[in-house]
Amino acid sequence: MSIVTLEQVEAQIAHRFALLRFRPEIELLFRRDYVAERNRLIGIWVAIGLLIYNLVYFGDRAMIPDVLTEVTALRFLVFTPAVIASAFAVRHWPSSRLYDALSVFVAVLGVSLPMAAAVGSQSSYLLIYQNYNAAAFLFFVIALRPLFRAILTGLALMCLSHLSAAYLTDAFDAVTFGGIVTFYLMLSIFLAAAAYFLERTDRRNFLNQLRASLLYRRLEVNSERDELTGLLNRRSLARIGREIWSVEAAPQVVSVILLDIDHFKRFNDLYGHLDGDACIRTVSQHICATVGKGHSVFRFGGEEMLILLPGQGSPQAVAMAEKIRRAIEELAIPHGRSDHDIVTASLGVASAMPAQMAIEKLLQRADEALYEAKHRGRNMVVIAEEPQIAA
Repeated sequence: MSIVTLEQVEAQIAHRFALLRFRPEIELLFRRDYVAERNRLIGIWVAIGLLIYNLVYFGDRAMIPDVLTEVTALRFLVFTPAVIASAFAVRHWPSSRLYDALSVFVAVLGVSLPMAAAVGSQSSYLLIYQNYNAAAFLFFVIALRPLFRAILTGLALMCLSHLSAAYLTDAFDAVTFGGIVTFYLMLSIFLAAAAYFLERTDRRNFLNQLRASLLYRRLEVNSERDELTGLLNRRSLARIGREIWSVEAAPQVVSVILLDIDHFKRFNDLYGHLDGDACIRTVSQHICATVGKGHSVFRFGGEEMLILLPGQGSPQAVAMAEKIRRAIEELAIPHGRSDHDIVTASLGVASAMPAQMAIEKLLQRADEALYEAKHRGRNMVVIAEEPQIAA
């Protein structure tokens, strides 16, 4: 699936779409939405369309009785199965191009079949009878509503088919035939103009809905991110914790690493809060780079970070914590009031089975291990004592 950004959608809104075409990634989403909407209604329109189309049988019987057998066969044995087969194809192979092509096919077929039978009729009611096809033009544009380019193609083919058959009946003089041509051309122009503005409205509404959806998603993401570091925050920790600790999805073991930048208050006092913020951002970025995309990193407090490692036991967690500790140490950020003259971090590690220990208790154990790391001299990793695991 194409990924569309809020900026791309806003740029599309600003640049308009007079040619009824979006940039490719947005057009793809629009067409998916378009065919899904048409598929949702296709059963209703097939039922209504066939009912109206086949009720014209009574008009056939009254106005062209001399070719009733032929036109009845065309209505019930050709058109009706073709419409049902087209609807089946669109439902099972949803595609905007297929829907448009079959809409044009059905519309042209609906106009052509009764007029093909009428060519052989000697009825004096052919002028009235041929007006029935105006309903097919309206149904094609208003009910089936393919995309504008398909509508232009369909209207052109329907006009060509209808007017050719009307001419071949040899039932109309030049003035009457000219009136028929004028009527159907005017009808087609009016319907094409209406279809153009209707699709523009549909596309504008789609863009606005897509923009609203992306805005909501961005707000939702931002609400779970720390503004300074871009790390996940406590709110996201609560959500992810619930997901991990759910009965259905709980892994066999979960480890957490709780990290605290050593002597950070002294750093702020010495260098100022702006440099302190820069220090936190740099450390956060390197933690994320070290941990990789497979695990969640949270800003747990002021200078505290938390790494959640579902599915990893103590050995892997300790190795990861040591890797993080070295990465921070190798940054060599100057710290004039630290025991090591550079910024370092202390880390506490705890592991447990979700079925046997709540996340709050696991975090408490990691915090105790972190406190012990600071007590022992900082810039080290300490693992919490493993709880006894029940059989």
